[in-house]
Amino acid sequence: MANDLLSIAKSGARSSRLALDVTAQNIANAATEGYVRRSVGLAEVASTGGIAPFTQLNLSGVRVDSIIRNADAFRQSEVRRTGSDLARADAELAGLQNIETAIEQTGIYDSIVGFEAALQQLAADPVDPSLRAATIEAARSMAGNFNVADANLAAAGDGMRFEAAGAVEQVNLLSDELARVNLRLARTADNSGDQAALLDQRDLLLQQISDSVGISTKINADNTVDVRLGDSSGPVLVTGGTAASLTMTSAADGTVSFDLDGTAVAPSAGSLAGHAQALDMLAQMRGDLDTLATDMADAVNAAQGAGIDLAGASGTNLFTATGAGDIALAFEDGALIATAPAGAGAGSRDTTNLSALQAAMTGGNIAGRMDGLLFDISSTVAGRQTMRDTIATIADQASTALAAQSAVDLDEEAVNLVRFQQAFQASGRVMQVASELFDTILGIR
Repeated sequence: MANDLLSIAKSGARSSRLALDVTAQNIANAATEGYVRRSVGLAEVASTGGIAPFTQLNLSGVRVDSIIRNADAFRQSEVRRTGSDLARADAELAGLQNIETAIEQTGIYDSIVGFEAALQQLAADPVDPSLRAATIEAARSMAGNFNVADANLAAAGDGMRFEAAGAVEQVNLLSDELARVNLRLARTADNSGDQAALLDQRDLLLQQISDSVGISTKINADNTVDVRLGDSSGPVLVTGGTAASLTMTSAADGTVSFDLDGTAVAPSAGSLAGHAQALDMLAQMRGDLDTLATDMADAVNAAQGAGIDLAGASGTNLFTATGAGDIALAFEDGALIATAPAGAGAGSRDTTNLSALQAAMTGGNIAGRMDGLLFDISSTVAGRQTMRDTIATIADQASTALAAQSAVDLDEEAVNLVRFQQAFQASGRVMQVASELFDTILGIR
C-alpha cells in the first residue's frame, strides 16, 4: 500500500508541477501577441493486474495527457475576415485623405476665382498697366496651383504605391515563414507544448497575412494550413511547405495590379485592396484635373486669338498646357492680353474681347467644375470614414469575442496557481505519509 501511495503521490506531484509550469507560461505571455491560453489535460494512470473491472477507477495516480490550446477556429476566422476588411478600409481612407489634402491645400479653386476677379477688375480700365499686370499675376498663380496640385497628387500616389509594395513584400515573407511552420507542424507530436507554440505562430502569421490581403484557409488533419487568396476557389498562396510569390505592377496612370505566380489576382480585402482602390480614385482625380486645366487653357486661348492686344496685334495664347502638371503662362507682358475685338485699333478701350475672356471662364464653368471635384473627394472621404468606423466596430466585437475565449485571464491563472500549488503540496504530504507508514511497518517487532 505504501508503495502505491508513493507512486500516486509521485504522479500527482509531477502533474501539478507541469500544470504550474503551464500556468506560469500563461501569465508570462498574457500580453504576447498571438498567444493562446493553454490548459493541462489530466488523465488517470491505468494500473496493470488486479481483479477490478476495466471500467472501474484504478486509483493509480494521474498523468498529463495533453497540453490543451484553448483556440476557437471559427472566432479566429472571423477576426481574420473582419480585420482584413478593416485594413482595407483604413488603407483606402488614408489614401483618399491624402488626395483630399493634396488638392485642397493648393487653393486651386481660390486662384480660379481670383483670375476671374482680375479679369472683371480689368474691365474698369482695360489699358491700365497695373490692372493688366495683376491679371497676369492671377493667371500665373492659377497655373502654378494646378502644377502644385498635380505634383502633390503624384507624391501621394508614390506614397501609396510604396506602401503597397511593402505590403506585397510582407505577404511573401510571411508566406515563406508559414510554409516553414507547416513543415515543422507535420513533424511535431500531437498535444505537445511544441505543437501549441507552432500553432500560435501559425495563427499569428495567418492574421498578419490577412491584414495585407484577404485569404481563405483550410486546416488539415496534421494541423498544417492551406491558404488561398480571396475565397476558397482563389489561387493557392501556401500549401504544405510551398509558398507562391505575389507581385505588383504599376500602370502608366499610377494604378496597380497584382498576380500570384503569373495568375492575375484582384484582392477584395486587406490593405492591398485599399491601396488599389485609393490609387484608382487618384488616377480619376488626376485625369479630371488634367481635363479641367486643358479645357480652361483652350477656352482662354481661343478667346485670346479672337481679339487684339494693347498694341493692336492679334492676340496670342495666354497658356500652354497638356495637363495640370505643365500648364504655364505663354507670356508675362500684360500688354499682350487681348481685351479689344479685332479691328478695334491700338490702345482701344473696347472690352468686347475681354468679355469673351470672362465668358470663357464662366461659360466653361471652370470654378464650378473645380468646386465639384473638391466636393466629390470630400464627400467620398466622409462616406468612407463612416464605413470604416462601422467596420472597426464589427472587427472590435470579433476580437473581443476571441479574447474572451482564448486570451489569458490573470485572475483565473492566479486561482490555478494556488490550486496546483496546493495539489503539489498535498502530493508531497502523501509521500511523507507513505514514508512514515514504511517506517512504522519496518519498526514492528
